[in-house]
Amino acid sequence: MNYLSHTWVLLGSYGHNADSPRPCDYEVAGTSLPDWLSVVDRKVRVRSQAAADWLEDTDPAHSGLARGVMRHHADDAWFHNSEAFLRLSIDFARQLRDRWGDETGMRSGFVGHILVEILLDARLSVDHPWLLDYYYEAVGRVDAGKIETWVNQTSRQRSDRIAGLIPRLVSEGFLRDYVDDEKLLLRLNQVMRRVRLPELPDSVLAMFPEARDRVREQQTELLTPPRSASTES
Repeated sequence: MNYLSHTWVLLGSYGHNADSPRPCDYEVAGTSLPDWLSVVDRKVRVRSQAAADWLEDTDPAHSGLARGVMRHHADDAWFHNSEAFLRLSIDFARQLRDRWGDETGMRSGFVGHILVEILLDARLSVDHPWLLDYYYEAVGRVDAGKIETWVNQTSRQRSDRIAGLIPRLVSEGFLRDYVDDEKLLLRLNQVMRRVRLPELPDSVLAMFPEARDRVREQQTELLTPPRSASTES
């Protein structure tokens, strides 16, 4: 699950109408924090068990981050095991493997996985244009230095790059690029370079329109958690 999808599911837990309460900005940021850390340094991780120690902290930023991180992990657990996600990611990986002649399937499998997540965010931004503004406004209000300090108190590994990353991600507004095929390919290739995999060829653009349609058709199933899902996972 990607940034907007995590935010959408979080908001749904509060209620999607105008009179519903809203999570604090740090809880929204917490749902993105594990993915931010994978950009900074994949060795820096905040696990749910460690985050749980902060749930009753008197600082609402700390408790909000803890709730958000725990929700991120819990939502990823059910999302990545859902029939809709598995079906789409396998189908996309197969198409990519056929286009590349990817013998091991490792690169195709990785891209098939993240393509479902990114196209789901794109669909949400089309169906709910306010969601992008809500997300960026919430994340833009947090104290990035405070988040870095909290991570370094919670994770086994430390980093001095988190505080600089968060405002840069907000200023780039990269989630807005997901609705455009060519910009999406550029963003995907940024990820490929970061994980040290070969970049995607322009021929991949041909599969994006159908892939978008597939995600649109199954977005309700993709975004519906099972009744047994819990943020305490």
